[in-house]
Amino acid sequence: MNNPAVILVNLGTPTAPTTPAVKSFLSEFLHDKRVISLTRFLWYPLLHFIILPIRSPKVAKLYQSIWWKEGSPLRVITERTAKALQAANPDITVYHAMRYGEPNLRDVLRHVKEQNHSSISVLPLYPQYSTTTTESVFDVLRQSKLPSIYTIKTYHHHPLYIEALAQSVETHWAAHGRGQRLLLSFHGIPEEYHHAGDPYANECRETARLLAQRLTLTEQDYQVTFQSRFGPKAWVKPYTVDVLKAWAAEGIEHVDVMSPSFAADCLETLEELSHTLKADFLTAGGKRYHYIEALNDSPAHIKLLSVLSQTSVQTLLDNV
Repeated sequence: MNNPAVILVNLGTPTAPTTPAVKSFLSEFLHDKRVISLTRFLWYPLLHFIILPIRSPKVAKLYQSIWWKEGSPLRVITERTAKALQAANPDITVYHAMRYGEPNLRDVLRHVKEQNHSSISVLPLYPQYSTTTTESVFDVLRQSKLPSIYTIKTYHHHPLYIEALAQSVETHWAAHGRGQRLLLSFHGIPEEYHHAGDPYANECRETARLLAQRLTLTEQDYQVTFQSRFGPKAWVKPYTVDVLKAWAAEGIEHVDVMSPSFAADCLETLEELSHTLKADFLTAGGKRYHYIEALNDSPAHIKLLSVLSQTSVQTLLDNV
């Protein structure tokens, strides 16, 4: 099998930290039935006449606070990751795409199809599977009707993923000292999705268990929490902000925080975790709060993605 292609897929980002760009991005994101399952008759008026007009300017300001000279951190890091993966795997052509925004997954799929690759593997950069993220990528793949596509559904328990997370924590501890507790904050999902069978929260807890085992942590040394709630409904618990405040009230002064659900740093890590939640902890009485960055384009992450990519190509070859 010659000339296989691998497409890395991330969630997406606005093209600019402006209200119009953010509104366009949020509109595409929140129109996805995988993200919001409300009846369209009820959801669309609420989205277009209340949520987008109110949230877009606020979210644009948040993006402005974390925007890099090169552009959106998520886009820049995803591009760097694709380039590093390409350099490590010259026998594979590596592309990158966004489920929402640019470069849009649908456009990338059309381009890849025109290149007549012998096979196409799609790797969503979501370590833990969820119907709200991974399955939305699969929806686009099904609509594309491309043959010979191999998809990687989850890698939340892959040994190289756990090792990459562990190395990230250990590197941070060596440079900054070890906090009293390690908080593993994952992006949340609504409770109703969890109760309906979405395995995401359970996979997050499994990732945390394996990481704690690798770091030889006790149950008192770390905790799993969930962040980034949206809307009035209950989301999976415990909430990150509640645990941080409780720890501060308990007398915990020094915490380390990481979010294994994000393969690349983005608004939720660079603003919410690094600043907003840090402020909540310090205001509640905490003294030291350190955010441990996402795996991004680190060598350990590229090693993991290389193995996942090569495995997908080999699987396609075996099925020919």
